[in-house]
Amino acid sequence: MRHTISALVENKFGVLTRVSGMFSGRGFNIDSLNVAPTHDASLSRITAVMMGDEAQLELCVRQLRKLINVVEVIDFKEGQAVARELVLVKVRADAQTRSEIVQIADIFRAKVVNLAADNLIIELTGDDDKVAALLGLLEPFGIIELARTGRLALKR
Repeated sequence: MRHTISALVENKFGVLTRVSGMFSGRGFNIDSLNVAPTHDASLSRITAVMMGDEAQLELCVRQLRKLINVVEVIDFKEGQAVARELVLVKVRADAQTRSEIVQIADIFRAKVVNLAADNLIIELTGDDDKVAALLGLLEPFGIIELARTGRLALKR
């Protein structure tokens, strides 16, 4: 089962190393990891998505709370948070396929952020299902390159 964990940490050197080291040292698998400063320059938010059962989740949260510089840890249960991901995808596009790809992007409210002679780059923000659906439709055209932020989440 996938779990989303958010940790508010002091924005100090080595905090990310301690947090990621705790995950790997306990054998937890991280599906995605996102770190960025908050509105308070002294704090950063680490959002991690991990695979595991309830016992592993409980252990992970307890261990995170013990770490130095960790201010708060939240385990988001299903429906408790708004979660989004940003994806940039470079897709092959020639004169015949370009309009179809742009129509697909429009359906998903995605933006074409770069246009070249043989490809275009599309930006999409959405939940896991929306990202997966767009990528599934773009796959037949030929995905050249892909970059994803990983999941971000805030409590409702």
